[in-house]
Amino acid sequence: MKAYLFVHFKEKKTPDGEQVYFGLSKDGFTWEEVNGGAPVLWSYEGDKGVRDFTVVRARDDKFRIFATDLSLAYGMPGQYHNSWEEIGRNGSRELVMWESEDLIHWSWQKMITLGGGEFGCRWAPDIIRDREKEDYILHWSSPHVCNDYGDKAIYYTRTKDFEKFSEPKLLYRKEDCGIIDSCMVEESGVYYLFVKSEKNPATIILLKSISPTGPFERMESFDEEMSKLQEGVYEAPTAFRLEDGRWCLMLDYYGVPGKGQGYVPFLCEDISKGIFKRSDAQFAFPYGFKHGTVLEITMEEYERIKHFEFE
Repeated sequence: MKAYLFVHFKEKKTPDGEQVYFGLSKDGFTWEEVNGGAPVLWSYEGDKGVRDFTVVRARDDKFRIFATDLSLAYGMPGQYHNSWEEIGRNGSRELVMWESEDLIHWSWQKMITLGGGEFGCRWAPDIIRDREKEDYILHWSSPHVCNDYGDKAIYYTRTKDFEKFSEPKLLYRKEDCGIIDSCMVEESGVYYLFVKSEKNPATIILLKSISPTGPFERMESFDEEMSKLQEGVYEAPTAFRLEDGRWCLMLDYYGVPGKGQGYVPFLCEDISKGIFKRSDAQFAFPYGFKHGTVLEITMEEYERIKHFEFE
């Protein structure tokens, strides 16, 4: 029997919201808080806040969490002068990484620099294994000097050990607008890439390729359900496979202030057809999970996390 771990942050205006939180589920539908709803990890370096998590179970039997190094609570009114453009140009050049062998005892955070000064802030990392080359692709969104730090694109690097990383390359650029928040999954040798388009339309789009580095083609069948959503209020896609074989896509709704924010679910019978249907009534959350990633875990791991007292 499968269980699931959701690594996320909380929508709060205080620094404790921009830390690492865990949610657990035995079925992927009904979720519960971990550690009494308090953070399980804190960021003490860089911006001293973290967002936009991804988590991976690597082949060396270690788990790794990557995150955007950014604190709006600390930085937005001060060093970033209440400007998202300032963050894009001059935000952190690093991602944050934690490592663990058991999902409860974690290393001190490591600051990972990808690329040089030609990139702006590194946003929203995601990781997928390249089965053919037997390494990992870490991809993220950044503005770049090539267009004066304008519309963001998705870039990637390769790693086998999460210590050495290749020089970044372009993964995907949308010609008419910026894109952020990439999430990639694989089924039957096809790689599916969800990204947030910042306009035309201002919602999530889905692409596919037989290679994790592209070229990608857009799946227009996915657009029909997305066209029913209000534009400009959904981001941070994350997708995982349920035990019955269906795919669940979670989109982070940020269209209202405060506690009304959080993930909403969409279910898909066959990902190759790209048709996801909104399914709120089948899911339950203890509070609004924010931008994160779901990892399949064992029941033993579920019990271990559930009963551990994180400091």
